[in-house]
This record gives sequence, structure tokens and C-alpha cells, in this order.
Amino acid sequence: MALVYNTPLSPAQQAVEGIDPVQPLAMADRVRYSELDILKHVNNTAYMEWFERLRIRYCSDWGMTDYQDTADNPRIVIRSGTIHFRQETFMNEDYIVTCACRAFRTSSYTLGQQIWSGGTLRATFDCVMVHLEHDGSARRPLPDDLRARFIAVDGATEEG
Repeated sequence: MALVYNTPLSPAQQAVEGIDPVQPLAMADRVRYSELDILKHVNNTAYMEWFERLRIRYCSDWGMTDYQDTADNPRIVIRSGTIHFRQETFMNEDYIVTCACRAFRTSSYTLGQQIWSGGTLRATFDCVMVHLEHDGSARRPLPDDLRARFIAVDGATEEG
């Protein structure tokens, strides 16, 4: 099965590519020359861009924001994050970035993101995201429908 780039992958497509367990959102792409560093492997900053690109899609697809500058959209920020580089990725390799909510609280949630290539986990990024009021003045509680989706689709748990 050929990978389709920049299009959400089905659970079956993810499984064929070795992603275990499959994730709620996963998209494929290919390493470009501009993403390499002096050692001819993917530069660390490229991984962060790949994670961010899918995280933005995730927030949009899950109905958190449409990224318009309106008061009904929360300001979504990363409070903290940890990246683990597990194995190098090289020119012309296909890769898949995944995203899922692992846990949530009143106004924040933990996302787990992964990069896979050739059936091998190459990098992970775990981050805590916070919803703020549009003007940044206070935290904004997560809507009930989003909390329900985190549980039903992502398998997330609610933390006290």
C-alpha cells in the first residue's frame, strides 16, 4: 500500500506501516533536503516543525479552534514539552507523525506525539497544552464535547 502524504491515515494504513497502537490522527510525508543538517540526517528543529504541523491540524479537526482572530477561539499554548530522539531519519525517507490526547484536566491536556519511519519509532514529543481566554487573561475550561471526544476517540483519561 502506497502512503498518501498530508492526508489522515486510517487505522488500517497505520497498522500496515507498523504503528502500534494506531493513533487517532496520523499523517505521512517525506523528508526533504532542506530538513537535513551537516550530518546529513534530519535536523532536530525539523521534528518540532513536523509535530507542530500535525498538532495544528489536530486542534482544528477536533474543533478546538479555527485559528481565526475571534473571541470564541481559545489561545492554545504549550506549557511544557519533552522530546526524545530515538533514531535518526534520513533524506527521502517516508515518515508518519501521530497525535493523541493522553490525559486532560479542567483547562489543559497532555498530547503524545510520535514520528515513525519504516515501522520504527524515531522520536516522541509529550507536551502539556493549555487553553487560555482569547486575550490571554485567564485559563479557559475545556468544552464538554471536547472532553468527551478525548475519552471516546483518543482513549484519554481525566485527571483530578
